[in-house]
Amino acid sequence: MFAHLSALLGAIFTAPFGHGWGCFIGPLIIWLVKKDTMPFVNDQGKEALNFNITVAIAFLALLLLSIMTFGIGLFLAIPLSVIIGIAWLVFTIIAAIKANEGVRYRYPFTLRLIK
Repeated sequence: MFAHLSALLGAIFTAPFGHGWGCFIGPLIIWLVKKDTMPFVNDQGKEALNFNITVAIAFLALLLLSIMTFGIGLFLAIPLSVIIGIAWLVFTIIAAIKANEGVRYRYPFTLRLIK
């Protein structure tokens, strides 16, 4: 549960520095510390880390789109950022609730970068 909720803290603490890019720092720390001793935390930590890396990549792509189009891409990037941000929040809360219940949760639309 903490692996999922730590993404919220990472996003809040790094929000003043631009879009909460640090959402993957909390899951990374929890996964690295507990992956060898707790199999459930290993699984859910990787899942939270993969999802938050995917979201960070999506936000980076939207930022690059905005920069490369000299701001014209903001007409697409701003609505997509809002949609992705809301989906990220909802899926993170659902994952934390499921993990608290002891159920393995799989985020949709996630790149499985860490296996």
